[in-house]
Amino acid sequence: MGRRPARCYRVCKGKPYVKSRFCRGVPDAKIKIYDLGRKKAHVDDFPLCIHLISLEKEQLSSEALEAARIACNKYITKKGGKESFHLRIRVHPWHVLRINKMLSCAGADRLQTGMRNAFGKPNGLVARVDIGQILLSVRSRHNVKPHVLEALRRAKYKFPGRQKIIISRKWGFTRFTHEQYQTLRAAGKIIPDGCFCKVNTGHGPLPKY
Repeated sequence: MGRRPARCYRVCKGKPYVKSRFCRGVPDAKIKIYDLGRKKAHVDDFPLCIHLISLEKEQLSSEALEAARIACNKYITKKGGKESFHLRIRVHPWHVLRINKMLSCAGADRLQTGMRNAFGKPNGLVARVDIGQILLSVRSRHNVKPHVLEALRRAKYKFPGRQKIIISRKWGFTRFTHEQYQTLRAAGKIIPDGCFCKVNTGHGPLPKY
């Protein structure tokens, strides 16, 4: 029996149903990698940040997320180089889908139960997303901007519903705008912290200063 089309599971219905000791035998999500490209790039290296945002409240399958990840990564790597960006998938598929399997062989009508005991078996995983929620984020240099926009446009075709590409005002994945970041960096208050950064507030033990 083949995989059901995503339209069967697009609507957010009922409560979240996650893998637990009561819900066992859940298949693994198709998407395993959530960070791609130059993940360990210094916060100063990638000032540009572009997001793909959902415009609908819906469920996105792990297969769709994996397809979008591959499409986006392949295009930017081909056009801008594999060291020119850092892509991050911002949603994780936790919600378990169920299927009430029916037999389709000869004599099945004597074996199957129809709508009795219709609570299905685990069948796949989806991410529940809200309106305005970020699905993918890419940080890069400004010269790669057209390639990132085109890659995210291609990734949109892997998802149901409507999405929007937004160019962030923030510096990379940090919480500061470009002006704030450059002011703080000039004042020597930025403490690099992976993809992000912390700010030296002037508080703490005296020996530090």
